Amino acid sequence: MVFILVVSGVLIVVFWFRGTLENSPVVRRAGAPFSGVLLPVPASYSLILEKYFLFYRGLNDAEKKIFEQRVHQFILRKQFVPRQIDEVTIEAKVLIAACAIQLTFGLKGVYLAHFKRILVYPNDYYSSITKRFHKGEVNPMFGIIVLSWQSFVDGYIHGNDSRNLGLHEMAHALRLENIIRNEEYQFFDDDLLARFDAIAHRICFPRTPEEQSNFLRAYACTNEHEFFSVAVENFFEQPVLFKSELPELYLILARLLNQDPASKF
Repeated sequence: MVFILVVSGVLIVVFWFRGTLENSPVVRRAGAPFSGVLLPVPASYSLILEKYFLFYRGLNDAEKKIFEQRVHQFILRKQFVPRQIDEVTIEAKVLIAACAIQLTFGLKGVYLAHFKRILVYPNDYYSSITKRFHKGEVNPMFGIIVLSWQSFVDGYIHGNDSRNLGLHEMAHALRLENIIRNEEYQFFDDDLLARFDAIAHRICFPRTPEEQSNFLRAYACTNEHEFFSVAVENFFEQPVLFKSELPELYLILARLLNQDPASKF
């Protein structure tokens, strides 16, 4: 009898706690690692991913389960803020989270912890600071990632043009996350990242014809952060060509991200 009462009490507490987590966005974000264990991944997530997310469809069954769980964790950890729209739909949350996990799938425990809010606009939006329209941006001062939903979707519809807004902005956030002191601090190998930047400099400022390359679009040479983001776009959208054109750069990025998408072709 005592055992039954104890078990019943534990179950009541667990289900009460689950209800609290499900109904409190603040608690959900603060307790995401724990709540991710208690709260099962909604069945709708796998349906959305299977329908829309090519990277997910290329995984085996075990990897899909891990991917789903990490998408779930990402959603629990973030506040999705609608801008000029009524709400950020579950479908949008899942796909934005999937984009982040696609990038970090080889980096265990990396969820872009510093960036707690994701602002979603329906289309390109006007910035009162820069006085121009944007498709997306990352603001480390306020811990936000901003995305135009239409541009985000276009990035995945046109999956081999090496232009993917979601991956581009998540790559910005990832590189910044690496230098922000928190629980996810310094997950990149410093020497590898320095080698990556050195190659980037040679490509952007070639000293010899052999160092000349037009594979990455010119915008990559704006600065080291843009180079990294443009390289990430190509890494996932044209991995085989990337590896053929810039093999050393590709292999270093593969080691940084602990992934090799070219091996799937």
